[in-house]
Amino acid sequence: MTDLARTAVDLDDLIQMQAEARTLKLPARTPARSGQLGSHLSIHQGRGMEFAEVRLYQPGDDIRAIDWRVTARRQNPHTKLFQEERERPVLILCDLGPSMFFGSVRAYKQVAAAQCSATLAWMGLYNGDRVGGVVFSESNIEVQRPVRRRRAVLRLLDSLSRGQRQQVDSTQEDAASRLNEALVETRRIAHTGFRIYVISDFMQADETSARLLNQLARHNRLSLIRVVDRFERELPPPGRYAIASGEGTLWIDTSNAAFRDAFDKRVREHETRLENLFRYAGIPALTLDTEQSPTQVLRQLTR
Repeated sequence: MTDLARTAVDLDDLIQMQAEARTLKLPARTPARSGQLGSHLSIHQGRGMEFAEVRLYQPGDDIRAIDWRVTARRQNPHTKLFQEERERPVLILCDLGPSMFFGSVRAYKQVAAAQCSATLAWMGLYNGDRVGGVVFSESNIEVQRPVRRRRAVLRLLDSLSRGQRQQVDSTQEDAASRLNEALVETRRIAHTGFRIYVISDFMQADETSARLLNQLARHNRLSLIRVVDRFERELPPPGRYAIASGEGTLWIDTSNAAFRDAFDKRVREHETRLENLFRYAGIPALTLDTEQSPTQVLRQLTR
């Protein structure tokens, strides 16, 4: 199966994702809370580009903002209030752990995750936002604080490219702790007003992961994108199949009824566990199938 799937993308491939990003735009449905100037409306009122309201003049108001027409009509001084434009920093968490090294048709899950992350990074840059990321694999975590520069996006894409080529030899417990460690690092960076995207298969997510996600969502806009492959949910037609792995080739016989029943039971249990975790975190997850282009899923997100 794996010879049909693209196993990795390089830096040039990720740079080319900017063409896809230009067709999309990040949503801005809620006021931004960051203190940096930018292109999103803030909850703070002051002198800025967007008119908010007219109210009675109060001592200390800027006399340049007096609305003379309303003042003349109501015979009391009134002043205009404006809504300041603030930025919403974008932070992208991308999982390149061991379970992401799998794919059956179009690409490995790690490829889909990297492409999705790259597209979001370009979208943030074109939106005038600071862009940063947390890229984590089995061996390390790379943290890049949000910066509004093309060079920063290129550094993030380089981290995504390098992270796909690391050797897979860690245990599932290591993978789970990496996810939680990355979420802890994110909490240190994203205090409030961030737009955060977590891109992972959440294969090893646990109760700690759900708690950390819930904490991030309290003061930030959090979106979860779950990367899946169809053969993780449904076995191929009965027959013998070879699956390449870091330890060599593994053969499975999907014509075995007991094997199929055990697989289906494991899938149901896993899906129920993840549904409960997402429900506890209070955040639904979009699904990115490896057969899909990331742009298809991001169009849902931007609506």
